[in-house]
Amino acid sequence: MSPLDPALAALREGKIVVLTGDRLRGGDIDFCTPASMVTPETINFMATHGRGLICLTMTREAAMGLGISLMNPTSERQTERPFGNSIEAKEGVTTGISAADRSHTIRTAVAPGARAEHLVSPGHVFPLIARGGGLAERMSAVEGSIELCRRAGVGESAVICSIMRDDGEMARIDDIADLIDQFGLAVADITLLADQAA
Repeated sequence: MSPLDPALAALREGKIVVLTGDRLRGGDIDFCTPASMVTPETINFMATHGRGLICLTMTREAAMGLGISLMNPTSERQTERPFGNSIEAKEGVTTGISAADRSHTIRTAVAPGARAEHLVSPGHVFPLIARGGGLAERMSAVEGSIELCRRAGVGESAVICSIMRDDGEMARIDDIADLIDQFGLAVADITLLADQAA
């Protein structure tokens, strides 16, 4: 049994897992769930217990197909999070920021046959665009979340949310041990994905 099996099983059920192993953000950790199965309840959980920005990770090809480009295309002006222009579903939302509206926007963006005209910008969902080489090129939660969802068979896009402590500082895995136990969350170290692919 692989250490990643519990997380892959959870993702197949549309559950939330915790990602560790992002080498670019000083040990920050993230919640992760398949974008194809996201629900208002999932978004609300991330907003309540993660407190960070809720983002949609996608491949470069998927982003291009939706007309989403990097906010700062030149590498010298990029942070460690490759943000695309924010989006909103063109139809089916009200203010756009509620958990229901954000989950609707995400599912609209990743639906089979989704096109640029189904979205407007700016909006309340923040795309993160992966590097073409995946984890081999960039060891981060963005590429890791996509690879995990791919291996779980639930698409090639995820919803992630960085996790903060109660005091507003960024959490480490030991800081959320009680939360992991309370909700039975599986933990996936994305470095294992790279090791298995090597």
